[in-house]
Amino acid sequence: MGTSATENPSETLHLLHRAAAGDQDVWASLLMQHRQRLRCMIALRMDRRLQGRVDPSDVLQDAYLHASMKLGDYLKNPAIPFFLWLRSITGQRLTILHRHHLGVLGRHAGRELSLYQGALPEASSAALAAHLLGRDTRPSEAAQRAERAIQLQEALNSLEPIDREILALRHFEELSNAEAAHLLDIRESAASKRYTRALKHLKDVLST
Repeated sequence: MGTSATENPSETLHLLHRAAAGDQDVWASLLMQHRQRLRCMIALRMDRRLQGRVDPSDVLQDAYLHASMKLGDYLKNPAIPFFLWLRSITGQRLTILHRHHLGVLGRHAGRELSLYQGALPEASSAALAAHLLGRDTRPSEAAQRAERAIQLQEALNSLEPIDREILALRHFEELSNAEAAHLLDIRESAASKRYTRALKHLKDVLST
């Protein structure tokens, strides 16, 4: 899944050094490779009270600006893959946006549990359920969709927080197993098992 899972790290670093030296075309090309996955991350983790008020593209442009400013520092010690570094900056900008608009207010209690206590803004089981169900809002199916959303949300809430997060990373953000394992600081084999187990649990719950 995803472009950064198959990219050549040495080639990427070479291109990043060209971008740092002023090659704007190379920089734009590198950013474009990861645009879709970053937009998915923003859409999943943006607080629902900001949806419709804040354009994910604006968040991304802000992140790109700060990434450009910090590129030199990253190249001094590229300890993590470029995509994960870019994702962390995007998450930081989204966190600042949340604080600006919402202060320290958290999400409402109830069925809407956070996925995982990580460095990025929390995604919720409600947000993940909505994204898994898609955007079909035909009036004839509204009641069925609402019931399905609650069922899916409760199934997500029954998972361990780390398993909810790995579903978000793998299924929606389209991170590779290696990328998800790196972010969660677990072995790749453990990440793969957790992802498979979480998917099976959801299927079992929703098939009853």
